[in-house]
Amino acid sequence: MGKRTVKRRQGQFNQDHYEEDKVRALFPGSSWTPDDREPLRDQSYQKNVKARSAGQEKLIRAIDDHNLVLALGPAGTGKTFLAVAKGVEALEAGEVGRIVLSRPAVEAGESIGFLPGAMEEKLAPYLRPLYDVLSDRLSPKRLRAMMAEGLIEIAPIGYMRGRTLNNAYVVVDEAQNCTYMQLKMLLTRLGWNSTMVITGDPAQTDLLPELSGLQGISEKLDQVEGISVQRLSSQDIVRHPLVASMLEVL
Repeated sequence: MGKRTVKRRQGQFNQDHYEEDKVRALFPGSSWTPDDREPLRDQSYQKNVKARSAGQEKLIRAIDDHNLVLALGPAGTGKTFLAVAKGVEALEAGEVGRIVLSRPAVEAGESIGFLPGAMEEKLAPYLRPLYDVLSDRLSPKRLRAMMAEGLIEIAPIGYMRGRTLNNAYVVVDEAQNCTYMQLKMLLTRLGWNSTMVITGDPAQTDLLPELSGLQGISEKLDQVEGISVQRLSSQDIVRHPLVASMLEVL
C-alpha cells in the first residue's frame, strides 16, 4: 500500500500540499535532498544572473545582440541555464510574448517506453531538465502560473514542425541529439521579433556520430552574417572542478 494511501486513511494526507509539491519537487511528497546541508534546489530561485567566465560573458552578449545564437560546449558550461535565464529576462521585460523550450526525446542508453501513463507523462523525464532550469529562475508559484497561461511552453522537437514562432524566445536544448533535418526544420521556425538559442555539445551525442547534425549546421551558420556561434571550453565549466578534469581525458 502506498504511503499516500496510508496517510489519507489516517487523515494525515494534505492534498493541497501535495499538489504544490508535485510540480516543484523532484521526488513528490518526500524530503529527499542530494545534500542534507542544503535545501532542495527548487526551494529558492535566482533573480539576477551573472557570467562566471569569459566564455559565458561572450554568450550573454551574443544573445543580446543576435536573433539566432548557437551555444556549443561541454557539459557544465551553463549553456542551457544562461539561455533560459535570458529568456525569462526578456519575457519579464516585455521584449517577447512567450518562451518556447524544446528538447529532443532521445533515450540516453535506457528505454523508458514501458512507463505507464499518457504521452505527456512518458515525455516528462525527457523534459524535466528544462523544468529544473526554470525553477532556478522563477518561484514555483510564478512558474505554474506562467505555464498555465501559455507564457512558457515546453515541447519535444516533434511538436515544432509546421509552427511559426513570432514574438517568442525559443531555446532548443540538447541539440546534439537532433539530426541535420530536424535542426533545419527548427531553424526555419524563427518568426518576427523572436530570438532562438540552440545549445548542445557535439561531443556528447546519443545518436550515431554521422546522424547528429549540430556540428555540420554550426559550421555552415558560422559564415552567415547576423548569426552568432559561440564555442565554450573546459575553462567555462562551472560545475565541480573534477568535471573539467574528466572531460579532458574522456
